[in-house]
Amino acid sequence: MLKNQWSKKEIEDSEYEIHHRALSEEYSFFEAVKDGNIEAVSKNLKEEAFTNPEGMGILSKNPLTNLKYHFVVTVALVTRYCIDGGMETEQAYRLSDFYIIHMDACSTIQEISDLHHEMALDFTGKMRLLQKNAALSKPVAQCIDYIYAHISARITVEDLAVYTNLSASYLSRLFKQNLGVSISDYIREKKIEKAQNLLRFSDFTYIQIANYLSFSSQSHFIQTFQHYVGMTPKQYRSSKYKSTW
Repeated sequence: MLKNQWSKKEIEDSEYEIHHRALSEEYSFFEAVKDGNIEAVSKNLKEEAFTNPEGMGILSKNPLTNLKYHFVVTVALVTRYCIDGGMETEQAYRLSDFYIIHMDACSTIQEISDLHHEMALDFTGKMRLLQKNAALSKPVAQCIDYIYAHISARITVEDLAVYTNLSASYLSRLFKQNLGVSISDYIREKKIEKAQNLLRFSDFTYIQIANYLSFSSQSHFIQTFQHYVGMTPKQYRSSKYKSTW
C-alpha cells in the first residue's frame, strides 16, 4: 500500500517539477554555522531562505506544521555540525532541546522564522567563541567549561584553582591576560547572560532566578543585573519576554 502511494507521489512530483533545494546551499549554511561565520549566516537569514517555499520539502499539508518539522530538522543538523566542530555534546543537545521546546509553543510562521534566526545566530556565536577559546591557554579554557557547567552554583577562584591544579593568584593573572577580565567579573557576566535568557523564556520569579544563580540576595541580583544590562530585571522582562517566540 505505501509502496503504491510512493510510486504515485513520485510521478506527481516529476510531472509538476517539484524539486528540493540544492544540497550545496544547505551544506554552505551549516558549515557557516559550524565555522562561527556570523557574516555568512546573517546574510542567509536576511534572504529568508528558511521560510521560502521554493525548494522546501513538504512534510505536512499544514504550512505551520510543515515549517515546524523543518525547524526540528534544521536544529538537529545544526547541532550535529556544531558537535563535529568541537562544541561540547551536552551543551549542543541542551541548546537544541531549548529551541525545539520554544518552537513548539509558536503559533505563527513569523514566530517560527524569528526563532529560527535567533537559534542559528546563537549556535554560530557560540561556535565563534569556541574557536576564539581554542587559542586560549588550557587552564583558562578549562575554567570556561567549568563555569558553563556550574553556572547555577557559587563559583570561586579557589574552586577553579583546585580544578586546574594551579594557585589562585597565578590562575587569576593567567585568566586576565587571556580574556582581559577578572575571573569574578567573567562569572558575573555569564550569570547575567543566563538570567537574561530566564527572564525572556521562562516564568521564574526574580527571587527564583536569584536563588538559582546563587546570588546572595534578590537585591544583589537586581543590582548586578542593572550594572551589566543597564536596566532592572523587571524592565528587561517587560521589553523582551517572549518577544521572539
